[in-house]
Amino acid sequence: MTHTDLDARAVASAQALAAHVVQAKGHGHGGTAMALAPLSHVLFSRVLRHSPAHPDWPARDRFILSAGHASLLLYTQLFFTGYGLALDDLAKSRTLGSKTPGHPEVHHTVGVEMSTGPLGQGVASAVGMAMAAQHESAVFTPGSTLLDHTTWVLAGDGCLQEGVSGEASSLAGTLGLDNLVLIWDDNGITIDSGTDATFSEDVRARYRAYGWRVLEIDTPNDLDALEATLRAAAERTGRPTLVALRTVIGSPSLKFAGASAAHAGGFGADELAAVKATLGFAPNAPLHELVAPDTLEHTRAALARGEHLHSDWVADLTSWSTGDPAAAARWAAFRGGEFDISALDTVNVGSAGDTIATRKTNGAVLRTLQGSVPLWGGSADLAGSTTVEVDGNRFSAANPAGEFIRFGIREHAMAAILNGIALQGPWRPFASTYLVFSDYMRPSIRLGALMGLGAVYIYTHDSVAVGEDGPTHQPVEQIASLRTVPGLDVVRPADSVEVVAAWRRILASPDRPVALILSRQDLPVLESSDTTPAGVTVGGYVRWQDGDGDDVAILATGSEVHLAIDAAARLAEDGISARVVSMPCVEWFAEQSADYRESVLPAALRARVAVEAGRGDAWYRWVGLDGRVVSIEEFGESGSGPEVLRLHGIHLDAVIEAAHATLAAPALATT
Repeated sequence: MTHTDLDARAVASAQALAAHVVQAKGHGHGGTAMALAPLSHVLFSRVLRHSPAHPDWPARDRFILSAGHASLLLYTQLFFTGYGLALDDLAKSRTLGSKTPGHPEVHHTVGVEMSTGPLGQGVASAVGMAMAAQHESAVFTPGSTLLDHTTWVLAGDGCLQEGVSGEASSLAGTLGLDNLVLIWDDNGITIDSGTDATFSEDVRARYRAYGWRVLEIDTPNDLDALEATLRAAAERTGRPTLVALRTVIGSPSLKFAGASAAHAGGFGADELAAVKATLGFAPNAPLHELVAPDTLEHTRAALARGEHLHSDWVADLTSWSTGDPAAAARWAAFRGGEFDISALDTVNVGSAGDTIATRKTNGAVLRTLQGSVPLWGGSADLAGSTTVEVDGNRFSAANPAGEFIRFGIREHAMAAILNGIALQGPWRPFASTYLVFSDYMRPSIRLGALMGLGAVYIYTHDSVAVGEDGPTHQPVEQIASLRTVPGLDVVRPADSVEVVAAWRRILASPDRPVALILSRQDLPVLESSDTTPAGVTVGGYVRWQDGDGDDVAILATGSEVHLAIDAAARLAEDGISARVVSMPCVEWFAEQSADYRESVLPAALRARVAVEAGRGDAWYRWVGLDGRVVSIEEFGESGSGPEVLRLHGIHLDAVIEAAHATLAAPALATT
């Protein structure tokens, strides 16, 4: 573990690069990257199990920079160790079209494992990664260390102040995730002030109370001590590990070290020159002179080290595959995304006229697919009510092969953990709670959608029909709000037939997160045809029609589709030809061809009504200025579901009245 002068020069180069790049731009975050340069050098060059030439190696260690504003720290190490970045990429950081955006972005920069920036998210998602890693190993290679690796996450004081990190860390301790190491940059500084103003708790004691092992590093520039502690942190002890690392932000700057001003922005030309001189460079050294050829050659030894680690693993994989070809084939199919969904054909969807809550059909889908599809997840203490519990036992330290996860009452951490499971891949993670509590999960849902992760958020109790629990538990604005998240598919099936059809589309789209909105109350199974499943998978289709259906269109989702059909049938008695468009997913419908959308909603058919038991603003996109929206625009009441729905205007007469109103609209009445 003896480090050489070349290691010291590599650290100095990393510090000088961070100071130089930020000053040259006038914006960015150099202070943390400078202070943590010794740690990051040791981690990437000596400790992390990774191979720059094989960035997708399944058994590699994962490194998550939860303090994503310090992106230069990560980009510098990716440059030094050979992930394909050049000095020019560092210089272009935070500029449009660069490989080095202001915060790390997965799928954008090779070597970045997760998009981070919102503080605490990386900590929580790292817990999900560690869980998924243990689960994969236990399911496919029990008794073997073939897939064993460590998830590392680097966090600052801000990350540990955010509640999501505490929720997830509590669960990690309960689960004994000893393949998880959290490095805490204990520098005592946030943007506005020292942490003594806002963060006086004993973090070490808190993590010990969570069930974590705590290691200390008080000498942040001692490379040998750093390596010894990091290697100890990766040992399997039955507990996750917190490494508390005391640093001085902005070091070795004399003017900015330890100050909040070191968090962001340049240090000024004079101080930059002083920092370079302190580090052994010419005060006016340009960027390319901050990395000597022999320094880069030394750090690029990570390529050979990584190739050796990877080739050894491939040999172990070959040996295991030869010894147990059946297990190897199962694992290869899992990794290759090969699975069979034919079991969906056996789900009992009932017959027309039966009444089944869509949450119950969804539970049947999960149990039917168990073992044939890599679905893995659980609930925030509501598995019985949301009906997502499958056969088997929970995931735990004693049983990492557990078939389901008990997240506890931690909705935000649950969503962030799902992101980590999806990033670890190729599990298709799911989690469930009541729709009204989706608000607790929104930051993680947004980040998952930004990363294009195939998490499935299963939300039940989808409207004021929840009833007696009252307005605190009756969602009104949640569906409309979720539809505003770019890249998130919001799916609200009308009946059990649509639930099963929706799952076919969901399973075929592994890079699309989904909010699946389901009813608590029983809903009638509607008349369907051979074209119904296909209609669901394109998001919107004509579910019922009288004649040509060219007088008025009634659009509906979920529990309101049967109401729309009843209204259309009543209108038909009055000689009004209506079509009912079931639109389980407006996102899927919007991406269809113009010709298909025209076949469902002809432009000439301007008399339109949308009905949904929630906020209705977004429906005007589909009904136009001449249309009407039957919706709920205020909070609910405590009472039975049918009573509350009627009180807030979701009933047959309201839909019929809206249809007559749109037919009588002046723009239509004169044509």
